[in-house]
Amino acid sequence: MDNQAKFIKRIIIASVVGLIVLFLSLSSMTKVDSGYTGVRVFMGAVKEETFDAGFHLKVPFFEKVEKVNNKVQKVEVSAASTSKDLQSVNSTLAINYHLAPESSVSMYKNIGMSYEDTILQPAIQEATKSVMAQYRAEELIQRRGEVSISIMDEISKKVSDYGIVIDEFNITNFGFSQAFDDAIEQKLVAEQNKIKAATENEQRVAAAEADAAEAKARAEGEAESAKIKADGEAEALRIKAEGEAAAIKAKGEAEADANKKIQESLSQDVLTYKQIEAWNGEYPDVMSGDTGNILIDTRK
Repeated sequence: MDNQAKFIKRIIIASVVGLIVLFLSLSSMTKVDSGYTGVRVFMGAVKEETFDAGFHLKVPFFEKVEKVNNKVQKVEVSAASTSKDLQSVNSTLAINYHLAPESSVSMYKNIGMSYEDTILQPAIQEATKSVMAQYRAEELIQRRGEVSISIMDEISKKVSDYGIVIDEFNITNFGFSQAFDDAIEQKLVAEQNKIKAATENEQRVAAAEADAAEAKARAEGEAESAKIKADGEAEALRIKAEGEAAAIKAKGEAEADANKKIQESLSQDVLTYKQIEAWNGEYPDVMSGDTGNILIDTRK
């Protein structure tokens, strides 16, 4: 009985010791997740040495590890400001930021983990007011990208000493007074009407120019056609006149040639023969010959 009791007692003691060792082992181990920095706090004092991501040993009970987030985080802020021309501007801003790992200890020790509220938010509000006051309300709309970059630069200057890095900044919305919105709308309508009127005028001018060009082309075509027709008629008349003149000339030449040939073919004998052939048997009252003798009609 005594041996059994001693055995049970040993088992209990061993179990307790084992649990104590296990507890101490677990208490001396810590894990830091990826994207975080482990800030070591020993008996309330913050150490400069930090733990990177992974498993680490620490002093059980006396040392704790605070995990500081170094991932990119996003915050949306509503900011009220005034433009250069004293228009009220309500804007919605979206900021992506992260805490540099090397600044984790100083941020934890000097500011705390609520640095978004104590450092970042006031910097955003102040930078927004400062930049917005440099632009007229209409310029804020027209030069939105430039304004966004300027605000981001101002915020970065204010928070960089704390190790806060601004990764991205966007103005997601601009809000103005109702009176300003109405004025902008009226201006846009007026500009649209102006553009429409200019476009219609350009269309009318273009149509008139097209009609004028068409009429000119048509007139030039008709004039060219008339000229070609007149030239054709004149050429036809010239050719006809030349043909008639050539025909007349040819006829005259033919007649002259014929007369010449006839004349050449008429010898004195032929002429005498023709005269005798044509004589009716009566003597003329007067007749002369080559001899110069004059014949007198004796019948009287």
